Amino acid sequence: MAVNAYLNFDGNTREAIEFYVKAFELEMPEITTFGDAPQNPEYPLPEEAKNLVMHSSLTICDSAVMFSDTFPGMPFTVGNNINLAVVIDDLDNLRKYFKNLSDGGNVTMELQETFWSKSFGQLTDKFGVNWMFSHESE
Repeated sequence: MAVNAYLNFDGNTREAIEFYVKAFELEMPEITTFGDAPQNPEYPLPEEAKNLVMHSSLTICDSAVMFSDTFPGMPFTVGNNINLAVVIDDLDNLRKYFKNLSDGGNVTMELQETFWSKSFGQLTDKFGVNWMFSHESE
């Protein structure tokens, strides 16, 4: 199990990744854009979202730091643009921890299957901390 930092940016994620790659002397990571993801015909992807970063990750000093642009139209506030990501292979514990942290908080995305995870969800706990949960099978 790991708890990783997940940083969100307002359209300049590529620039941030390039900066951190240079600062920490790392190799450029794979970058997945919103346009690379499977498309849902019921919710067409806006043109301005296609080249925005949906996900990327760097290992900085043995810790995973993940990156994404906010989706067009979603709120972005500097200072609130960090999530803690719980990545775990035990589905029962993932559900339990998600439920426990949601007590008194606000679930922004119920746990659900996505194309990258058997179970993924997001919430803000009662202290205003943003959390992401992702099942990662071995």
